[in-house]
Amino acid sequence: MSTPVLMPQMGESIAEGTVVRWIKKVGDQVDRDEPLFEISTDKVDAEIPSPAAGVLAEIRVREGETVAVNSVVATIGDRVTDVTQPVQPDQPVQPDQPLSTRPNPTKPDQPAQPVQLVEDVRRARSSPLVRRIAKEHQVDIAAIAGSGIGGRVTKQDILGFLEHRPAGAPKAPAQYIPAFRPGEPVEIVPMGVMRKKIAEHMVLSRRTSAHVHSVFEVNFSRVAQLRQQHKAAYEREGVKLTFLSFIAKAVAGALRAFPVLNSSLDGDNVVYKKDINLGVAVALDWGLIVPVLKKADGQNLLGLSRAIADLAARARAKQLKPEDVQGGTFTITNPGTFGAQFGMPIINQPQVAILGIGAIEKRAVVIDDAIGIRPMGYLTLGYDHRLVDGAVADQFLSLVKDTLEKFDAAWV
Repeated sequence: MSTPVLMPQMGESIAEGTVVRWIKKVGDQVDRDEPLFEISTDKVDAEIPSPAAGVLAEIRVREGETVAVNSVVATIGDRVTDVTQPVQPDQPVQPDQPLSTRPNPTKPDQPAQPVQLVEDVRRARSSPLVRRIAKEHQVDIAAIAGSGIGGRVTKQDILGFLEHRPAGAPKAPAQYIPAFRPGEPVEIVPMGVMRKKIAEHMVLSRRTSAHVHSVFEVNFSRVAQLRQQHKAAYEREGVKLTFLSFIAKAVAGALRAFPVLNSSLDGDNVVYKKDINLGVAVALDWGLIVPVLKKADGQNLLGLSRAIADLAARARAKQLKPEDVQGGTFTITNPGTFGAQFGMPIINQPQVAILGIGAIEKRAVVIDDAIGIRPMGYLTLGYDHRLVDGAVADQFLSLVKDTLEKFDAAWV
């Protein structure tokens, strides 16, 4: 019997996905849950595991092709005999060549095939992901010894090369750096699949929701104190105790008190969500991913810290599963990581609110008519004014602020 391989739905609003590359080829043996192919959507780039063990019998969707969710992209068979060989195009008839240009079989030093271009060799010896990493870090793939089949440079090869590269070696920033050619004032580069989908999603959100933003300043002295006291204990558990974990805990509690911010609109109906599933935006070199912390209000601070670290790590390694990016009811984004004081985030549809975290840094503030130095940060709430009134949004932010400034030590 054969098992169909479907294009997964990597998020509630995702209707299609693009096959970036096939990790296996037709005729390869595969185990259940072994990475089979890589896809790209506006939500996530991910390696999709095989739904069954067997032989990759057929590939129906080529690399670079976009298909609807639940479309059959391949077939897993039980035996090698199940393999369907792809139809080979007819070889074009070569025109007669002059005798002087025909290959001479009596000359062993003359190549029978044209010499491949350097770029063709590099593409043959690496995956799109490896080439992207190489380009970002200005690495020549030809200089890396590949451990894959036929000398193929794998992801582990290039990451190991970067890890052991001399400290003084130049490193390119994460963003794309145009390679302008002499005499050309511009470079035109097609948008990637994820970038195009993000653009569509953001424009749709702006057209759908009546965006309003409120900004509150929060004194993080209490959180900083608790973090310092318990940081070592958390590290012994294998996780870092971050400000984000405290904020996620405070937000989850506030959403339970203000359920309208944990809802969505369906026409003229308001859909209130029982579960509080926090989407946490993770910035990647090639886009943005929002994995989801399920039932966040039922987790303690250690559980939230561990879940945040796990989702972020798997997002950057393209190891997220479809369920990891589905079911979000409220989103947290953290531009403060890059030094932003605050931002005005766009709502992640079909949600009705999003929280932006600004940089937490020491500032001079007035405390009891005196000037003091405290760790301060801004929290920005973007909300859909079609459903959420300003008074409710401000009450929600006020509760988050109060929870953080008086954080219960028993929760740590």
